[in-house]
Amino acid sequence: MSRIAAFFDIDGTIYREGLIIELFKKMVNSEFVAPERWHDEVKPAFEAWDTRQGDYDNYLEKIVDIFKETIRGKSSIHIDWIARKVVEQKGDRVYQFSRNEIERHKHEGHLLIAISGSPYELVREMAGKHKFDDFRGTVYRTDENSLYTGEVIPMWDSASKEKAILQLAEIYDIDLSKSYSYGDTNGDMTMFRHTGHPCAINPSRELLTGIYSDKELYSRIKVVVERKDVIYHVDLDTLEFE
Repeated sequence: MSRIAAFFDIDGTIYREGLIIELFKKMVNSEFVAPERWHDEVKPAFEAWDTRQGDYDNYLEKIVDIFKETIRGKSSIHIDWIARKVVEQKGDRVYQFSRNEIERHKHEGHLLIAISGSPYELVREMAGKHKFDDFRGTVYRTDENSLYTGEVIPMWDSASKEKAILQLAEIYDIDLSKSYSYGDTNGDMTMFRHTGHPCAINPSRELLTGIYSDKELYSRIKVVVERKDVIYHVDLDTLEFE
């Protein structure tokens, strides 16, 4: 008999920010990344986003670029250790709605699978902490000596997530029409389209626009917004946003 799965994005969907941001902060604090790189390159992008005058993706791209550059030629042992520490210290900082849904799916015997754009090492630790059955993350490749090569296999875009969900469906004999998906950005659109029960959590403007333009998805997706200690179930027919 085919199985039912629940596919979760992590950043902004389970975890309340981006895990790679926490990883980067710890890399700066441990001087794995030079502090001036934070002040000169990342901080201006962060402050622009923090004051809602800049773009979050620009802030995130700065971090990803420096992360990729910094780890090239370094041993994966360092990132493994930092990833463990990040999840040990921050792994419970999750949305209440997502935590409740994870527990519900466990209770109902569904497969739990994380598909995230965060580095594989972080996704592995987060999936382990919350007892997921499997996971996929962005792979920063290493050579035979466990040194990062600079090559990246992404898992943050819609095409990569579509490939992953279809492969996982085949591996585990998953009935996607009865399965669930949770995400917050446009990169999660293919997960939504392939599953019978999609749910957008705190969706970005780009994702909302995409949902409105897809009549079939619009007719069945659930939208949830969590602010402070309140969970709102959004009626798309009455929603207005600027």
